[in-house]
Amino acid sequence: MINWAQVDDLRSDMADAFDEIVEVFLQEVDEGVGKLNGTKPVSTMAADLHFLKGAALNLGFADFAALCSVGEASANNGKSGQVDLDALRACYRESRQEFIAGLKRRAA
Repeated sequence: MINWAQVDDLRSDMADAFDEIVEVFLQEVDEGVGKLNGTKPVSTMAADLHFLKGAALNLGFADFAALCSVGEASANNGKSGQVDLDALRACYRESRQEFIAGLKRRAA
């Protein structure tokens, strides 16, 4: 679910800024996921999913990024109605919980 090697690399690269990056990431992705709905134009949904995919990859949310990638491809192919937004939201919630719990375990 979480690519911890990516998280460790980012923590190493960002050092003291890591906690701030995590905070901003979670805020932006929380907002982005909250805005997902099936009534947006195809191009908007594809762009939203592309943004979420990139953010997820940067912070190691591997499963969520994969779902965003599939959704983005569907939206780009005119099939935005086939994007399982409930599955995306659920995966993000689970990934977020695992991420936060994992950060706490790694800090201990």
